[in-house]
Amino acid sequence: MKTTEQIHKQTRASRKFVNVCLAPCRKLIAQIEKAKNAILAEFRTTRGASEHLLRLAVNEAEALAWQTAYPHLVFPTLATEKAQAVAAWDARQQSIHRTRSPLRLAA
Repeated sequence: MKTTEQIHKQTRASRKFVNVCLAPCRKLIAQIEKAKNAILAEFRTTRGASEHLLRLAVNEAEALAWQTAYPHLVFPTLATEKAQAVAAWDARQQSIHRTRSPLRLAA
């Protein structure tokens, strides 16, 4: 049987191992969060795209990036591409809306 001291040593060793493993994970999560916030800020202010649609696109990019071996490398490019697609779609929708608005008034 294990003594109380052996159990405490094993518990301390397990905690150290967990802390060693968690540090890089936390750093990786922080890097992705920083990139996410930068991309959202850029497209929110410069492109004027819908905040809700941008968040959905960036969240989708994050989910896809986490499925790869290098999420911190894949995420920024993928999120930017998805945000650009949202901004382009939003601009197209606004263009269509502006084009059709006078027609509605005339009818």
